[in-house]
Amino acid sequence: MSRLLAVAPVLPGPAHPQSEITDTIGPLLTRSPATRAVLRRLHAASGVETRHTALRLDEYAGLTSFGEANDHFIRVGTDLAEEACRTALDDAGIDPGEVDFLLFTSVTGIAAPSIDAQLVTRLGLRTDVKRLPSFGLGCVAGAAGIARVHDYLTGHPQDVALLVSVELCSLTLQHGDDSMANLVSTGLFGDGATAVVMVGDAHPAGRPPTLPDGATPDPGARGTRAERASAARTPPRGVEVVDTRSRLYPETADHLGWTIRDSGFGIVLSAGLPEVIAAHLAGDVKSLLVEHDLTTEDIGTWVVHAGGPRILDVVRDSLGLDEADLRHSRESLAAVGNLSSSSVLHVLAATLAARDASPSGGAGPHGVLMAFGPGVSAELVLLRRTPSLEG
Repeated sequence: MSRLLAVAPVLPGPAHPQSEITDTIGPLLTRSPATRAVLRRLHAASGVETRHTALRLDEYAGLTSFGEANDHFIRVGTDLAEEACRTALDDAGIDPGEVDFLLFTSVTGIAAPSIDAQLVTRLGLRTDVKRLPSFGLGCVAGAAGIARVHDYLTGHPQDVALLVSVELCSLTLQHGDDSMANLVSTGLFGDGATAVVMVGDAHPAGRPPTLPDGATPDPGARGTRAERASAARTPPRGVEVVDTRSRLYPETADHLGWTIRDSGFGIVLSAGLPEVIAAHLAGDVKSLLVEHDLTTEDIGTWVVHAGGPRILDVVRDSLGLDEADLRHSRESLAAVGNLSSSSVLHVLAATLAARDASPSGGAGPHGVLMAFGPGVSAELVLLRRTPSLEG
């Protein structure tokens, strides 16, 4: 077992209305009035109302070099990663020096040494912290990151792990690309980052406090910082990762991903992606739940990657969910767009923060978190609120 102690989403700069973004980048993609009209319709139908961008909107006209864009990725991405990590560690009551494992993921920029290496000095992590940077999982990496950290903590139950996702999708803008895939993606993807603190079930912060009958937790009690955090823990932090599933669907590589160009990352985005998910999702979810004597009716909360309106529709229809089950996903899509690997983590943060919706609410204590990415791949995570920690 492992536990989620804190999820900290962060965003760069102010929110920009979708229409302002459309008007700014339209001339950078095409000179055709007809194509710009198509662009406006696609952006208006994306389910996105506002987005945050790594740079000021007026800076994108001059962003034509892959090298320059990647320099911005390293600069802005490292700052966002540091902010997210500091917030998550503080919320969890964990000192940076306690972190044993650091998993960093992104698909919108590259660096060597990777951003996680820069975080060691910035955050004051131990120099013997185990690091694992990941590139290429794309939108699925937020869910996959939780799953792989869970795998690590299952084998290292006394350890602390930090998952960091940074996605600056706006920096992948391809000037002069008026393909349908690029027109759609430039209205869908946004910029953001997230840090998640997790611990193994033998770590003090992963265990409920042992108190005499009738006693209440005392945040001021003496002990280690982790022990004090355990005593002060609020109910949303008592979330266990119960199980995970990974799926890669054969012969679907041309549905989602990048083509690497001299100018950077060119989007691969197929109109058939929702149909791929529709063909497999219900069976994949069932195979995960049946091993725990559960069905979809037993799941109180669904934490779904905000991949776009059609993706959310497919998830709803394939699993027989109510629109209310996707409320946080729809709201995240509207407010910040699809944040690639950070998207499902932002949805998770919103879910845990809501008083009326958490993995202990609804029909029972279980929740399912899911995301989809290049491959086409899917990652499912079964969550559970511990009864002894329920508020």
